[in-house]
This record gives sequence, structure tokens and C-alpha cells, in this order.
Amino acid sequence: MIAPSFNNITSLIAKIDHNINKSNMLSGRYYYGDSTQSFPLALSGDGILPGFNTDTPTRVQLVSISLVSILSSNKVNEARLGWNRFAEGFFPEDRSFHPSSIGLNVGTGYADEGLPVIAVAGYSTIGASKSDPRQRYDSNWQWFDNFSWTTGKHSVKFGYEFRRTSITQFLGTNYRGRLNFNTLSDFLAGNVDGGTQSQGYSDRHTYQNNHGLYAQDSYRVIPTLTLNFGMRWDYFGVFHEKNNLLSNITAFDTADGTVTLTQVGQPGLGNLYNPDYTNFAPRVSFSFDPRGKGKTVIRGGFGVFFDAFSQDVFLAHLPYNSSFDPGPAYNPFGPTPIFSVSALGGTIVHGEPVFAAPGETPAGDIFSITRNSRTPYLMNFNLNVQQQLSARALVQVGYVGSLGRRLLHFRDINQPDQATITATDIAFAKATTYTDPATGNTVPCYPAGGPDCIPTYNSASRVYPNNPYGAFYINQEEAASYSNYNSLQVSLRISDWHGITSILNYNWSHSLDNASDSEDFVPNAAQPNNSTRPDLEYGNSNFDVRNRFTWIFSYQLPTTKGSMARLRNGWGFDSTVTLQDGQPFNLNYNFEDDFSGSGEGFDRPNILARPSYKTDPAIFLNLSSFAIPCSLTSYALANGITGTAQDCVPGTRHFGNLGRDSLRGLSYKNWDFALYKNTNLRENLSMQLRAEFFNIVNHPNFSSPLLPAFIADAAPNGFAQAGSREVSAGYYTINATGDVGIGNRFLGGGGPRGIQLAAKFTF
Repeated sequence: MIAPSFNNITSLIAKIDHNINKSNMLSGRYYYGDSTQSFPLALSGDGILPGFNTDTPTRVQLVSISLVSILSSNKVNEARLGWNRFAEGFFPEDRSFHPSSIGLNVGTGYADEGLPVIAVAGYSTIGASKSDPRQRYDSNWQWFDNFSWTTGKHSVKFGYEFRRTSITQFLGTNYRGRLNFNTLSDFLAGNVDGGTQSQGYSDRHTYQNNHGLYAQDSYRVIPTLTLNFGMRWDYFGVFHEKNNLLSNITAFDTADGTVTLTQVGQPGLGNLYNPDYTNFAPRVSFSFDPRGKGKTVIRGGFGVFFDAFSQDVFLAHLPYNSSFDPGPAYNPFGPTPIFSVSALGGTIVHGEPVFAAPGETPAGDIFSITRNSRTPYLMNFNLNVQQQLSARALVQVGYVGSLGRRLLHFRDINQPDQATITATDIAFAKATTYTDPATGNTVPCYPAGGPDCIPTYNSASRVYPNNPYGAFYINQEEAASYSNYNSLQVSLRISDWHGITSILNYNWSHSLDNASDSEDFVPNAAQPNNSTRPDLEYGNSNFDVRNRFTWIFSYQLPTTKGSMARLRNGWGFDSTVTLQDGQPFNLNYNFEDDFSGSGEGFDRPNILARPSYKTDPAIFLNLSSFAIPCSLTSYALANGITGTAQDCVPGTRHFGNLGRDSLRGLSYKNWDFALYKNTNLRENLSMQLRAEFFNIVNHPNFSSPLLPAFIADAAPNGFAQAGSREVSAGYYTINATGDVGIGNRFLGGGGPRGIQLAAKFTF
């Protein structure tokens, strides 16, 4: 049985334009959109059974008011006021069912709206996704005033912009709780074998106030040369929470192995981070017609663009290393921390609590931000030449580049460095022995190693092991990454030449960075493999596509006269071809074990040989080229033990040498085709009949290897010994297309051939 999904949408658009007088025009726009969706979320294996979908009510509202005032023949002022609100919630489909109604006491409030996640070993989980419920309201105010003044050869613009962004959020991840049952018999008898539940106040009300000033001059030096130059200054307000439920690290003590968290507004932490008043952004560009005939134009430009910190950086992080660490708004500290409690276990008793009450130690790890983080910015530059070949043909060749600086990433500042990992492993091995089952002899772990000779997750080697918050991971946001992008862009356009219209585009580009996002939706997009060496992450961007070719071709057959002209005329076709290289990715161990000794859990492997790819997605990548990053013990080799950190000789664990985004996914090829017939039915009425073929050749296009799990597991089939190495077994397969994943929908092509018939009437 398949869980049904639906999306009901209602929308309204209203607008008004009013000429107050000949010098003032008032315009207003309003948009209202309301939808209710229901779908199996299944981000963590929950919510895939019928009846346990995720319901997502969404409401969008937009308001825009504009007043254009003509002050004189060469002076115009434009004032705009805008407001938008986006409200969206994620709720269990069965939220109207209250477990307390059948005597299952899981708590009150959201905890009692829908079944908890019920996991029976060997069976699909019952209950909606553990991330339900959650709800968020995003509101934005903008006020903008722009003054334009034309004098002589100059067209000057200057103005001011104010923006206020606010978010109201409730985060109820695991509030309904999870109950584990080892067997079906335990489930039927109500014998709980484990589980957890999150509890506490998770409402947050945050906001930022931003201000911008700008001035620009377009100077027509001579009829064939125009210069544009200007300056913009932005102040991006510090992120605030209405009730001061933010905290940050204010003291580090490596000697004592501890850190100190302070709540915003308390002594030592007036703001979450220090404001940045230095965001001055110059811009300059030119347009030059060297022959003065309007057939050749050379354009170029350079500009600096600053970007405010996204509020999600503080509210909605999803780091791979930590189970609960959304950001500085949810640190395990302050007046309203979140607690994680365990299921009480044993047999469920009617009306008796199944989860423990909150304890004294809050849940989760620490997320901080460097106090002197400055605003990220991008430097864009381009140069292009446009040449008219004929009255119907135009070619353009250009270079486009950018440099990103002070981009965001986060790293675990509690992670030990390589020297500490090695020293800890060796010290542990020197103090540990094991019993050889073949001889019964007691064998020292050092230097050869053996069972239980490697410490688990290196707790003792953390930089701040004694922090009073119980945090294993201390993730810190930093504006310290960088990027560069270079591209060659070529375009050829033919307009209405004997019925032919054609646009041919080719783009070669290369984007490099050491952090492609401020969020780790996929591993190592924002957090480095080795948090002590983020510089080693420099490589292909997650979104790097080297070659992209598109060809849009339209042909309308010539008209003829004579008998049956209405039937013979009006025929034509449209064609769109898209070809592009695959996107880069890297392999990560999906918490199979702590192979690096860093405790992060999603290490990258060692690469032993050049990767071997196949176009067949079932055998896309031969995994025998990738090995656990350590030297194997003779005990593991002799006994055929695979897949654990205990296979490693003490002191040899290290970070894998597979480069970030050094692998490449399958290419994308698609051809859409449409055949149409235009017919004039009468003087003021025409009809178009269309037959549209999407992916007409039915070419299979597969998604990035990272989807649908958002991680490319380095050992999806386990491990195998290959000589003295322990390599990943089998092949890496790609089993999702770009438009549909397992329980998730992704934007983009990739589906099978689709045929659509349409009729359009114009009157």
C-alpha cells in the first residue's frame, strides 16, 4: 500500500494603480496563497506508512505599495513599502489522535498529538516522522526610497533601504517520542525495550534590522562610451531573540578542559557577536561601442556584494556530527533548555508515564559563533563582447568570475588534532591487553594491536572534555572560508530567420571553495572533514558543473495559399536540448565507526587507485578503490575481521585522503519536443493545439549520488579485505532520479518520457 499525497492550493492576487495627479502615481499589490500538503516525509525512515504522512499547511502573503513622484523634468523619487509573511508547519497526519485516549501516557501538549514513533525490529516504523511537529513564521518588512536625477551627461541615483526580518519558530523534533521494541512479541505485549523523548520550551522569536545607503552615477562620457560607478554601504543588524534565549561561549580554558557559556544580555555578552560597520561595496562598469555603429558592444564590470548572516545559522542547523545542535538559540544552557529523556522500559501500564521526567542535565551539544565574525562578501567581475552578425543573428562571448571571502563554515572546536589522536591511541594501547582466543595467552595491545585496543570515540582526547554542559561536540560558526569561480560563456542567437528562432548557449565553468554552504545538508558542505585543518577542504564546489550546453530551436513552417490553407498553415515545432556534466561529491562513512579517531563519525576514506566509473547506475562506482584510513592489525587479517576501528594498529588512524568533492556523478541529458498547430477561427479568436513530449527519447537521468539519503556512504555493502587493506565492498549504486526520491521529492528532470496534449484559445 502506498501512502497517498496531495496538495490543495488557493491563491488571490489584487492590484490597484491610481494617478493621484499628473506628478504622482500610487500602486498597490496584494498576494494571498494558501495550501495544504500531505506527503510521506521519511527523512529518517519514519512516516512512510499510510495514515502517518506529514501534513504541511502553508500560507503566503505579500503586500507592496509604491509611490512614484515626478518632482521636475529631470528629478524622480520612488518610495516603496513591502511586507511579506511565510507561515508553514509540519504536523503528523494523525495529530487529532491523542495517545492518552487509549491510556498511553506520553505527556501533554504536542507529545499527545499523534502516535509516538514506534519501532519494532525488522518492521517499518509506525508513526509520522520524528521531526514532526514544527512550525515557523517568517516576516519581512522593507522600506525603500530612491531618488533619480538626470543632469547633463550624468544620471545619478541615491537612496536608503530598511529591512526587518523576523522569525517565530517552534521546533518539536522528537517531542512525540520514540518507543523501541526488540521483537513483535514485545510490541504485542507492550514491553518497551528503549526509546527517547525531547522535552522543553523550544519557541524562539528572533529578528534582525538592516540598513543600506547607496549612490550611483551613470556617466555618458561620449556617445559610444558609458561609465557606471557607485558605492553601497550596508549595516546588517546583529541577530536578536526577543526573550534573550541566545548564548555564546565567552571563555575557553584548555588547561582545565572547559568552556563558559553566557546568556545574551548578561555581563560579558551584550550581543551574540560584534556588529560590523565596515561593509562598503564599490561598483564600476562600462559599455563601449568601438565602431559607433551599434553592432559591436564591449561590456565589463566589477562589484562587491555583502550578504547578511542567515537566521537559520542560529536557529536551524542540522550538523551531521550531533543529534541535537540547531544553533546558539538552543544551547544546553539558560532558562529554557531542551532535555532528552529515556523511555522507562518494562511493560506499559494504562495511564502511567512511558518516558522519564526531565533531569538536571540539558540535552544536546554546544553551537557558538566567533564574536568578531565579519560580514561575508563576494567580488563579481565580468567582461563580454557582443557582435551582431546580421539583422537576425547575434553572438556573445564573455568571461564571468567571482571571489568569495569570509564565507561561513562551522567546525568542531572540541575535536582533537591528528597528533593528539595518535598519542591517545598509543597511550590507551600501552595500558591495555587482550586474550588471544586461539592460544589463551594475554597479549599486549601495543604495538601490534588487537580486539578492544582502540578507545571508543576518543572521549578523553577532546579539547574541552570537562565542560559542565556535557557537550561532546562544540560546533563553532566562523566567517573564514573562501571561494573562486571562473567561467567562459558563449551564446549564439538567431531571431525569426525564415521561421527559425534558435538560442544556443555553452558554459564552461569551474567553482572552487572550502565550504559550499553554511549548512551541512550533505557532509562537508559546511563542516570540514578535519576541523583542525579546514584549509584542506579546498576543492570543487558542491554545485560545480564544468560543462553545460543548451539549444533552444523553434521552427514555424511557411504559410501557403490555395485549397485547405487553414489545415496546412500554422504548423511548427519547439525543441530544447540540455546537456551537462554531473555534479561532484565525496564518499563518507555513514557512522560505520570512528576510523579517524576524531569522534565525528562521518570520515572520508583513503583512495588507493583512480576511481572506476560506469554509466550503469547499478555499478556506478567500484568501491574497491577506497579503504579504511589506517594500517590493519595482523589479528584482523588473520581472523578476517572487517568494518571496525579495532582493525587499526594503534597510532595509525588518520583522516582519509579522499579530497572533498573529488568524485563526479552521472551526466544529465534531456530533449524536450513540442509540435503545435495555430488556427485562426475568426477575426478575434485563435486556437493552438500542442503535443508536448518531455524527455522524448526516454533517456534515464539519475540524481546526484548524495540523494536520497543526503550522504554517499563509503561502505554501503560492508567491507572486504584486499591484501593488507580493508576496502569497501562491491559497487556504489544510484537508485534515485532527480525528480523523485524515496519518500522525498526533488526538483529537476529525470523522470521518464511524458506526453502532454493541450489546447489554448486566444481572444
